[in-house]
Amino acid sequence: MRKLVPRILLVSFIALALSAASSPAVGQGQTVGLFLNEAGSLDGYTLFSPLSYGTAYLIDNGGRLVNSWDTGVDSTAYLLEDGSLLRAGGGGARRFTWDGMLVWEFDASSYGYSAHHDIELLPSGNVLMIAWETKTAAEAIAAGRDPALLTDGELLPEVIIEVEPTGATGGNIVWEWHAWDHLIQDYDPTADNYGVVADHPELIDINFGQPFSPNPPDWLHANGIDYNEEFDQIVLSIRQVSELWVIDHSTTTEEASTHNGGISERGGDILYRWGNPQAYRAGDASDQKLFLQHDAQWIETGLLGEGNILVFNNGNGRPGGDYSSVDELVPPVDGFGNYAFTPGQAFAPLDLYWTYQAANPADFYSSFISGAVRLPNDNTLINSGAQGTLFEVTPEGETVWRYVSPVTRGGPLTQGQPPERNFVFRAYRYAPDFPGLAGQDLTPGQPIEILDSDKDGLTDQDEVNVYGTDPMNSDTDSDGCGDGAEVRPEAEAGAGGGRDPLYYWDFMDMWVDKQKDRRVDIIDIGAIVSRFGGVGDLNGDPLDPPQALTGYHVSADRSPPTGANVWNAGPPDALINIIDVGLAVVQFGHNCSGLP
Repeated sequence: MRKLVPRILLVSFIALALSAASSPAVGQGQTVGLFLNEAGSLDGYTLFSPLSYGTAYLIDNGGRLVNSWDTGVDSTAYLLEDGSLLRAGGGGARRFTWDGMLVWEFDASSYGYSAHHDIELLPSGNVLMIAWETKTAAEAIAAGRDPALLTDGELLPEVIIEVEPTGATGGNIVWEWHAWDHLIQDYDPTADNYGVVADHPELIDINFGQPFSPNPPDWLHANGIDYNEEFDQIVLSIRQVSELWVIDHSTTTEEASTHNGGISERGGDILYRWGNPQAYRAGDASDQKLFLQHDAQWIETGLLGEGNILVFNNGNGRPGGDYSSVDELVPPVDGFGNYAFTPGQAFAPLDLYWTYQAANPADFYSSFISGAVRLPNDNTLINSGAQGTLFEVTPEGETVWRYVSPVTRGGPLTQGQPPERNFVFRAYRYAPDFPGLAGQDLTPGQPIEILDSDKDGLTDQDEVNVYGTDPMNSDTDSDGCGDGAEVRPEAEAGAGGGRDPLYYWDFMDMWVDKQKDRRVDIIDIGAIVSRFGGVGDLNGDPLDPPQALTGYHVSADRSPPTGANVWNAGPPDALINIIDVGLAVVQFGHNCSGLP
């Protein structure tokens, strides 16, 4: 374990312009995809899980797609060391091979629970899941819940289940922990759990709520789970209480329902809690540190800050205004997993070890979902989930990689479209030596976003593979009608449809060449002259301005254009020649309007 010098460091966004010299070229009008990839970024592969879309994506540092899994569920996803993908959602969890084959799924509803948000793979191969169980209004009131707080007539307390996978579609629950077994309250003296809340920080006040958070049935709302193998402990992010809780996993299920047993000899009681001492009457609003946070996790062994806890602090209702931060704290734990605590006081620490927020705090604010993870190069990958923005920062706070998800609930966007509701639930970075990547095809493909580089309405891929047009030139045949318009159905000829995007004279074919022989001959020239007038000055004044002319005549006669208005370009030569015909086509025909 590294020896770390305690530090208090407030770091902020570094303007992207400062790193422009080594950043990828950002196209004009770019709205999604890769915006920044500096040399200081950890080389690897980023797995991100869009919210409300059932596909998980793995991209390289260049923002190019390496793999994807159509999972049908939309919560946290993890790449495992065997190359498979484990994803939460749908009331349970699903596991897929690298190639996307579903090999296991579990539905907690068959046990009367609804799994949600997050899962954790244990070294044994079992899976920890966060789940809800349902308590009726009568059960809640019997447990001391204030009826005024039962706004929906029921409660959904948290349950942690450990599932041993069996077969392809099932599992055995081999361990459980229920928040309902660890309640206290000082509202109803007739209830069994009546007591002094301040004397029992190891228990959960069934009536605790926050002024900026309503009283939903899901009054705890666990949104993250992590496991510490060294201590055999679990950390939970409890959003509605604005706390993280640590509980003992070494207990039996029976012991977990009591206040005794396990390595801690405290059963299923809370061993450590941090973020909001108001929840156990050990402070006031000025002592609150977390504000509806997400994704509490121990920093892994071998990484900067190993053993510390990292959490995405969403910042809803924070004094002074809403803003987010990524906070790292050093828990007061000894080598045996015991946590120091002074009765009547808040759990330590009082100060953070490291924190990241924007120089202008409101510039970084994700009101829900989100997360952060420490990387092997000492940097931190942050998922600002409400904006679908993933970025990597150094310990000093310099942003060295930035990517905006192009995926909404309707699927990938076209580059240039505004990224509305491109929420990302979680994101993780895997180094090239991660075991799950060994032997896999990591050849990068195209970016996830749909590209239309020349903005002609056709994707780059279709231009190359379907139409044979130039994806960097909106008008491949230079006939004044864009490629996207020319490939429209012929029924839309008035808007340019039914043309050939590779053939300059296709307008002639549509207008006068009924045989569509793609030949410009005397008939075509005659048609042009007939269409645009005869030789001569209609009113005897050869100096009429172009806009006053009703047809093609001597004063409109011109040589090759040298200006924006072809009628005024070059000296008249009194001849109707091929140059005149060409310019008449450009002026009146080779565009996507005005067809006869």
